[in-house]
Amino acid sequence: MSIPVAAGLVLPACKGIQAGPEPVGVSLVLRGGKAFYQGRWQTIDVGIDFNNRLRFGNNLSAPQVLSVKDLVIAPGFIDILADNSTSPETTYSIFERYKVSDGVTTALQMHGGSPDCGSYYRRFSALQHLTNFGVSTFVMSIRNRAGGLASTRLLIEKNLDEGALGVSHSIEYQPAPYTELLQYAKLAKKYDRPFCLHLRYSSKEKELDGVVEAIRLATDSGARLHIAHLHSTGGTFHMEQALEKIRKANDEGHTITTCVYPYSYWATYLYNNRFGPGWQERYGLTYNDLRIVGSSERLTARTFAHYRKTPKLAAVPEGTMPLKDTVDLALKEDFCMIGSDGGIQFEPRANSHPRGAGCFATAVRHGLDIGLPLEKIIEKMTALPRRLMHPVLKNRGVLEDGAIADLTVFDPEKIRGNATVENPNQFSSGIEVVIVNGKIAFKEGAPAHKGGLAIKA
Repeated sequence: MSIPVAAGLVLPACKGIQAGPEPVGVSLVLRGGKAFYQGRWQTIDVGIDFNNRLRFGNNLSAPQVLSVKDLVIAPGFIDILADNSTSPETTYSIFERYKVSDGVTTALQMHGGSPDCGSYYRRFSALQHLTNFGVSTFVMSIRNRAGGLASTRLLIEKNLDEGALGVSHSIEYQPAPYTELLQYAKLAKKYDRPFCLHLRYSSKEKELDGVVEAIRLATDSGARLHIAHLHSTGGTFHMEQALEKIRKANDEGHTITTCVYPYSYWATYLYNNRFGPGWQERYGLTYNDLRIVGSSERLTARTFAHYRKTPKLAAVPEGTMPLKDTVDLALKEDFCMIGSDGGIQFEPRANSHPRGAGCFATAVRHGLDIGLPLEKIIEKMTALPRRLMHPVLKNRGVLEDGAIADLTVFDPEKIRGNATVENPNQFSSGIEVVIVNGKIAFKEGAPAHKGGLAIKA
């Protein structure tokens, strides 16, 4: 393949796949790229064998050799907080196209998911996928169906028995008492799956109360607990204190992780509790500050009232969550990973936060810009999600001999997200090649082979 690169850049793009010697156990070799392998950066041949597993060496022989000279070869990015909740059967192909173009090889919906995971896996396993996929229990939907805690528990257990990757609830959007949340956390512990929690509060006055509640749940249940996007719910105004509380809890033997997306503004549906009475005072915003994503429309009191009755997503202004006071602090912690909390589901202009298309490329760019070592930002998109989801991802998210060949090859000089509030439907720059289960799923700026598999507990 031939990918043009601007003159003067140090890192050239991929060159063509060439015929090579007879294969010696390896079907494809990536040659000339730099990989963080065995604890150090090195230029090494990365091979893919006939079982779609990784092999490493010098001068590997294969029928196909792909020159990726001086590009970075990383484990495929893992998005634990992907979101494809709107008509997934009809939108999944669009959703996966924007994920793979952002370097994502595994898109897991751990912030929502499905209220019927067994049926979900059966239906979606019959379809062709660009990325690996998987879902958690969608407790908000289950509670609406069940009509009581006892039946909710039974349905959650049914989902977990059928392969759900975890238990997920969003208590800012659908509040529940602590005693009920503790039951969900104990189920996660029983099945050794993570309990993923969107915290209860996002106001300056009460956000730390939500962090304290999450730590109490981890303490009382013993579950490994993941806090979704801490910088927009729990650490917007008090990130240092929130991180200190989580750090202290982990030092005491608990397992609490969190994630962030590298944007200084959030977006959510206008009908939910975050835009309930008093939102202007909570966030210091006006109607005109709100933008309908996928357009240039700003709201008025009249249009706000209209859109509150519809499933429209609105974004707050850039800088609402200053990166230096939120994301940048969280990224220093070894318990903080990257999660998009997004997905592009419609074309040509989706009503979706740009993080659904550009989160991971933006994270690499931002990490480098603030001086974070490249291997550290990659770790937050690969090894940390792998650890959270253990054991279902034990052979993914890592460069090891025999690991499953999910790879993302990118140019560290060019990588960046291009999606915007006005036009979220834009592929990221600098993502040169994405390999999913040993086959090229994205190259030359376009999706390719569909070989994604179900990730199921």
